Amino acid sequence: MNRAPVRAVAIGASAGAVQALQAILPAMAAGYGLPVLVVVHVPPDRANMLVPLFQARCAITVKEAEDKEPALPGVIYFAPSDYHLLVEPDESLALSVDEPVNYSRPSIDVLFESAADTYGAGLVGVVLTGANHDGAAGLRAIIDAGGLAVVEDPGGAYATAMPLAAIKACPSARVMTLDAIASYLSNLGAAQ
Repeated sequence: MNRAPVRAVAIGASAGAVQALQAILPAMAAGYGLPVLVVVHVPPDRANMLVPLFQARCAITVKEAEDKEPALPGVIYFAPSDYHLLVEPDESLALSVDEPVNYSRPSIDVLFESAADTYGAGLVGVVLTGANHDGAAGLRAIIDAGGLAVVEDPGGAYATAMPLAAIKACPSARVMTLDAIASYLSNLGAAQ
């Protein structure tokens, strides 16, 4: 049975996120064929330094997501501090100041669930290091929609709670090292 083509990648991370993402995002080559949507728990009172940090390290465009812009291939979109990032049915992005979910805004679950509704089997969800359980329910929604689930191997994660919660909620998820995730995602985008 042939799988639906992958149309987007959604990544969630918390404690230890910068180090984990540094192993993954720079591996995406120029011409990467998918939009990459990223939620990192950044305290609302802190400037989000992720965009300039990764702009300097990545071959593809890195930007803070803006309300109502289309999710385009070859762009890494970071959720702005203190806003939920969602994907609309027309594949445009939306920002929300709804209540925090799992004590977080942006919430990984909010991104994953809205992206699963939009992309269905064409979505790959990735849960990385983190110290809570945000992302587990969203990853389950991705699997339920026919998408693919990837979880950072807790054995190498900076904080194990988030990967462990995701594996518990999604026993069929592919558990991989950061290097393996980088290679897997890089190949997915190159095949587009």
